[in-house]
Amino acid sequence: MSVVVEHRAVEERRRNALATRDTRYAYLLVIPALLPVVLLSVIPLLNGLYLGFTDARAGLNQDTHFVGLDNYRQLLEDTLFWESFRIGLIWAFAVTGIQFVLAFGLALLLQQPLRLRWLARTLALVPWAMPPVIVGIMWQLVYHPDAGLLNELLYRIGLDGLSTNWLGDFSTALPAVIVVGVWAGMPQTTIVLLAGLQGIPNELHEAAAMDGASAWRRFWHITVPQLRPVIIAITSLDFIWNFNSFGLVYVLTAGGPGGRTMLPMLFAYEEAFRYGNFGYAAAMGGAMVLIIVALLSLYLRRRMREAT
Repeated sequence: MSVVVEHRAVEERRRNALATRDTRYAYLLVIPALLPVVLLSVIPLLNGLYLGFTDARAGLNQDTHFVGLDNYRQLLEDTLFWESFRIGLIWAFAVTGIQFVLAFGLALLLQQPLRLRWLARTLALVPWAMPPVIVGIMWQLVYHPDAGLLNELLYRIGLDGLSTNWLGDFSTALPAVIVVGVWAGMPQTTIVLLAGLQGIPNELHEAAAMDGASAWRRFWHITVPQLRPVIIAITSLDFIWNFNSFGLVYVLTAGGPGGRTMLPMLFAYEEAFRYGNFGYAAAMGGAMVLIIVALLSLYLRRRMREAT
C-alpha cells in the first residue's frame, strides 16, 4: 500500500514540475508579444495620466510642477469641453449604431450564395483599406458646396433647393460627418459579423425550418443568439474606436463650423498643441478614459447578464 502511495506522490510531483515548466515556457513565449504593448501603450498611458496631475506646458526648459486635482477641478467647470464630450457621445452612438445595422444587413446578404460573391466581399473592404486622410479628402470633394458630387446630383434630379454647404452649415455638419464615419467604419463590422455567421451550424437552421419556423423566427431565435458574443465584442470595439476618432473628422471639418463637430479628441489636441497646455489636455484624456470605461462596463455587464 505504501508503495502505491509513494508512486502516486512521485507522479504528482512530476506533473507539478511539468506544469511549472510549461507555465515558464508560456510566459517566455508571451513576453515578446507583451513587450511592444507595454512600451508603446501602457507606459505612454501611465505617463499621460501622470501629466494630468501636473502643469506641464509646451516649450523647452519649462518647469513642471505637481498640481494634484487642479486640472480636473478646472475641467469640471469647462463648459466647452463638456459640450465637445456631448457631441462625441452623439457621434459615437450614432456611428456605432448605424454601422451595426447596415453591416449586419450587408453581412447577411454576403452570406447568401450570390454570383460573384467573392468580388462583393472584396469590394466591401475598400473603405477599410483607405487611410482616414484620403477618406476625408474624398468626402470633402463629395460635399463641396460649388463643385461637389452631392450638390451636382441634387441639381440634376431637380432638387437643387436642397443643396447646401454640407460641412459648413451648422445644421448639416455633424450628420454629414456621421455619414462619412459610417461609410469608413462599416467594413470591419461587416467582416466580423460575416465570420460569425459562417460559424453558425447549418443544422440549426435546417432543424428549425423542418419544425416550421419562418425565416424571421430563425433569424431572431437562432442567428441573433448565436452571434451575441460577436455582437457584444464588435459594438464595444466600434464604440471605442469611434469615440476616439481624430484624423477623419480633423480632415473633414477640424471641429467646425462653430464647434459643431468638435469631438473630445479634437478639443484635447487643440488644447495641447495649439495652446500648449499639456497637463490640462492630459487631464481631459484621463477623464475620457474613465468615463468611457465606466460606460462600457455598464453596457458589457448588461449584455452579459442578458446572455446568461
